[in-house]
Amino acid sequence: MLDLAFAIGHHLLVFALFGVLFAELIAVRRGMVVSTVARIAAVDLWYGILAGLILVVGFSRAIFAAKGWFYYEHNGFFWAKIGAFLAIGLLSVPPTIRFIVWRRAGVSPRDTAVAAVRRYLYAEVALFALLPIFAAAMARGYGEF
Repeated sequence: MLDLAFAIGHHLLVFALFGVLFAELIAVRRGMVVSTVARIAAVDLWYGILAGLILVVGFSRAIFAAKGWFYYEHNGFFWAKIGAFLAIGLLSVPPTIRFIVWRRAGVSPRDTAVAAVRRYLYAEVALFALLPIFAAAMARGYGEF
């Protein structure tokens, strides 16, 4: 039962994180007004909270659930998934900083700055696609070393 609870929680959190990321991608547009920037900054806070919860639940699942840590520590796809998740996290830092700066400045961002942030968001979405691929391979026993 614990394994099922961790799996459900992990999957729901990952879907929620993708929803927040996609919402940011849709909302960050040229011609944004100050009120939109404030909303995006609030949404981005949830991005960080969800990412942290995914790590806690995911590693709890790997350590305490059915397969146990030994299964995961010797799986290349597990580490590829962790690497992709960390890369997504690193790519999320510059947009987060920009959202904070824009909100504190209380002015609408320039279109060139918005375009730069959108490039980061697109890269995050592209890398996000690797997560279910690596998870599916890992769950089927591929990648063991």
